[in-house]
Amino acid sequence: MKAEEIVLGGYKNFAEGDMESLSKLYHPECKITINGSHSLSGTYIGFQSFLENVLAKLDKVWPGFNLDIEKVVSNETDVCVFVTITAENLNSKSIHHFVIKDGLEVEFNLYDDSQKMSKAMKNLN
Repeated sequence: MKAEEIVLGGYKNFAEGDMESLSKLYHPECKITINGSHSLSGTYIGFQSFLENVLAKLDKVWPGFNLDIEKVVSNETDVCVFVTITAENLNSKSIHHFVIKDGLEVEFNLYDDSQKMSKAMKNLN
C-alpha cells in the first residue's frame, strides 16, 4: 500500500470513529507533534497517548470539531494533507505531515494556526 493510501485510510477511520483500525496504522513509537502553545500542543509517543490526550478531547475543546481534506501532496514516504478545520467559533487551515516507513505512520506533525485554535478552545475543566 502506498503512503498516501495509508494516510487517507486513517482519515476514513477517524471520520467513522474507528479508533481500533486507526491505531493499527501507527508504529508503536510513532512521534506525534502538535505545534503551537495551546493546551493540546506537545509531543506524544504512540497512538494510545495521542488518543487519550488529544483525540478523546477534540469535541470537548472544540465542540462540533470537523475537518475536510482540501489537497494531498505525497511521495514514497511523506504525505502532506491540507485541511480545513471547523468547530464552534473556528474555521482554520492546517497542514498534517505524516512520515510512513514499512507501512506504518512513524511521525505525524500537525501545523495549525495555533493562535486561532487556542482562541476558539473551550476549557478542559
